[in-house]
Amino acid sequence: MTDALWILLGIGAFFAGFVDAVVGGGGLIQIPLLFSSLPQHAPATLFGTNKIASIIGTASAAVQYARRVRIDWRIVIPGAAAALVGAWLGAKSVAYLDPEFVRPVVLTLLILVAVYTFLRPDFGTEAGTPLELSVTRRRIVIIGAGIGFYDGFFGPGTGSFFIFLFIRALHMDFLHASASAKVLNFSTNLAAISFFAGTGAILWKIGLMMAACNLAGALTGSTLALKHGTRFVRKFFLIVVTALIAKMAWDIVA
Repeated sequence: MTDALWILLGIGAFFAGFVDAVVGGGGLIQIPLLFSSLPQHAPATLFGTNKIASIIGTASAAVQYARRVRIDWRIVIPGAAAALVGAWLGAKSVAYLDPEFVRPVVLTLLILVAVYTFLRPDFGTEAGTPLELSVTRRRIVIIGAGIGFYDGFFGPGTGSFFIFLFIRALHMDFLHASASAKVLNFSTNLAAISFFAGTGAILWKIGLMMAACNLAGALTGSTLALKHGTRFVRKFFLIVVTALIAKMAWDIVA
């Protein structure tokens, strides 16, 4: 590990934390950077290190949002619990299934999400009609378990899927959806860390250094999102989803 490599990983973690804090998708930056910088390590080790680098930033962003945006903990806590279980099961299933087979499916879903959001300029700009508490809880548990499993199993676009589904199924706006997604993302990261730490597959020194940089990026991103509001988050969401689509399409054809 040269000084230049430490600096590169730190800068990458900062920008990953920034993106994650606004709309999710920091893995688009952080995971390829880890794989290209540390090719001598096993994929499981790099995925575990990525989660260490991400969870501190995700937690800080959740706290920042909670101070300024009303999070309905009556629904978010059950959703986070379901996401925790789903992510744990997803991480375990990697040993039995090849995650690569879901890549074309995820690419298709991301394209549909992007097209839907582009074609509806008012999508997520304002909260919709509130649902009954029991209905909202049931839906967020299903979303948390499903996307949590996906995050543990594969991962790219988790934050974007959470935000889109919270807007579409739970009638949130972009800002509240992003705030709620941070709590569920924290749960999925925690489950993954628990799994990878149990197998010894984490580079702790690198992960903790990147976590500090990710934290700085997350504080910057959440501050900007709170300052500029829903429309800023919506624009950033579309940028990140488009970048995810381009990256996954390249991975498939390359």
